[in-house]
Amino acid sequence: MQTQTQKKPPVTIVLFSGELDKAMAAFVIATAAASMGMTVNIFFTFWGLNVIKKKGGLIKGQNWMQKMLNVVNYGHARKLALSKLNMMGMGPVMLKEMMSQKRVPSLDEFIKTAKTLGVRFYPCEMSMTVMGLKKEDFIDECDEIIGAVSYLSVAKDSNINLFI
Repeated sequence: MQTQTQKKPPVTIVLFSGELDKAMAAFVIATAAASMGMTVNIFFTFWGLNVIKKKGGLIKGQNWMQKMLNVVNYGHARKLALSKLNMMGMGPVMLKEMMSQKRVPSLDEFIKTAKTLGVRFYPCEMSMTVMGLKKEDFIDECDEIIGAVSYLSVAKDSNINLFI
């Protein structure tokens, strides 16, 4: 058992999936750990960036490939598919309804709660560059944009590192 003078080890989550069920799992773990007094960092990379993209906006990208990628990969926290049983968009609708009936917070609510609890959100610099995204394309809850070296500096002291 830890004493009050001992600092709890950080938790680091790499969210590379842009699927609703996986994003929910990441935020359930993040908010639980933060509520236990742990420092929590989430590194959003590749499709995981969709979880923290702002709703709406123009198709982003500096060239036609980036623009096409962002057309087919258009997303934000309210528009994520499921990893299984997406059923042409009906799966997320059904899951959200079942969660609401059981009073499970939405992903948007989990994002806000996580930020209130001090969870740090780090968008991946390389993924953003490849996809033609900028800091202004993401929700205000995001912290600094970092690359792999900075992520490793954060993760190296974590006793818990999860990849979702």
